[in-house]
Amino acid sequence: MENEKNTVFNVDEFLSKVGDGRTINLYKKSTVVFLQGSPADAVFYIQSGKVKIAVVSEQGREAVVAILGAGDFFGEGCLAGQLLRMATVTAMAESVILRLEKSSVIRTLKDESTFSGIFIAHLLSRNIRAEENLIDQLFNSSEKRLARALLLLAKFGKDEKPEPIFAKISHETLTEMIGTTRSRVSFFMNKFRKLGFIDYNGTIEVHSSLLNVVLLDNPHIRDYPHKGDDTEE
Repeated sequence: MENEKNTVFNVDEFLSKVGDGRTINLYKKSTVVFLQGSPADAVFYIQSGKVKIAVVSEQGREAVVAILGAGDFFGEGCLAGQLLRMATVTAMAESVILRLEKSSVIRTLKDESTFSGIFIAHLLSRNIRAEENLIDQLFNSSEKRLARALLLLAKFGKDEKPEPIFAKISHETLTEMIGTTRSRVSFFMNKFRKLGFIDYNGTIEVHSSLLNVVLLDNPHIRDYPHKGDDTEE
C-alpha cells in the first residue's frame, strides 16, 4: 500500500471540500462572516462570491480596506498571533466560503510545500496591494483613487481586459474605499460614464480607457467641466 506521504497533494481539492478542520458555508448577501473584535481562530477562503472588509473607528467612522472575490483568502492574521479580528467581513453577494481552522492551516503549511507556495504568494500580493493603497491615499486625488478602485474591482491587469463588476457596488461603499464624500463619488462616476470610461446600470462595466485617469494627464479629461477635482469636501 502506497504511503500517504507519497501521494500528490491536490490544492484545488483541499480548498473545495470539507475535511479535517475545514467546513463550507453559504453566506447570503449582507451576512456577516465575522465581526471586528471577535476571536481570530480561522482562515477563510472564498470559493465563489465577494466580501467586503471594513474597519470601524471608535468614533463610528467606517473605512472599507478591501473587497475580495473568488480565490482570495482572508482572516490570515490569526496565523501571526492576532487574537481578535481587526475588521468586519460582510458578504456583498451570495458567497460560498471555506473556513479553515487555524491548526489545520498551520499543519498544511508545514507539511505541503505546494500549498505553502500558493499561500505565500497570496500574502505577498496582499502586502503589495496594501502598500499601493497607502501610496494612492497619500498622493493621488480622489478622482484617481476612484478610477484605480474601479479598475481593481474589475480585476484589470490579469488578462488586460476589465471584467464587469456584477456585485452591486454602492456609491457609499466606493466613498468608504477611497476616503472622500458621496457627492464627489457621484460626480466622478457620472464624469467617467459621460467620457465613455464606464457603463453602469445595476452593474458597472469598466473600460480599459479608464486607465487614462490613473496614468495620464489627459487634456480631454482635464477639461471636463468640474469644480475643484483635487479638493476634498
